[in-house]
Amino acid sequence: MPALRPGQSYKEVVLRDGKKAVLRVPDWHDLDDSVAFINELVEERAQILRTVKVSRDEEAEWLGERLAAIERGTLLALVAEMDGKVVASADIAQRTPEYPEHRHVGVLGIAITKNARGIGLGKALMESIIQLAKQSGLKVIILDMFATNTDARHLYEKEGFVEVGKIPRGINRDGKYIDLIRFAIEI
Repeated sequence: MPALRPGQSYKEVVLRDGKKAVLRVPDWHDLDDSVAFINELVEERAQILRTVKVSRDEEAEWLGERLAAIERGTLLALVAEMDGKVVASADIAQRTPEYPEHRHVGVLGIAITKNARGIGLGKALMESIIQLAKQSGLKVIILDMFATNTDARHLYEKEGFVEVGKIPRGINRDGKYIDLIRFAIEI
């Protein structure tokens, strides 16, 4: 899976509110923004799996692993930067690169800060990361989501993803069970 290099710009997009966002591959310069980004999502109680804030050291380890995966070609990743700040992230990891039977399948993750939602950034990021996945030779993209995340569901379906399964009570958030929905798209 050939990937863009860390720090490389992919494209600039104009959003519905007229603001511009730069979509690019993350790099080490994003460490502090990355800490702020994930901790903002945790604080918001966004529908992501992480529920505990991260330290700078923890995020540095995580970012280092991601940058290494980008270099190895097993991860495609883009961040969206607006006004000099990372406000969104999308990636597609090769499902199980060690098994040839699965190398054509990627797993998508996407997250957007609250203030950057609803202006077309998710659509631009999703379309861009899927285009990169096509160029890299992936054939199928899967993703999992909280059943309660109706905005995300709308975006996924609009981009051509279809629901292919459900794990009843697959997520336990604050003592409440939420179904985990799996989507897929052939590209």
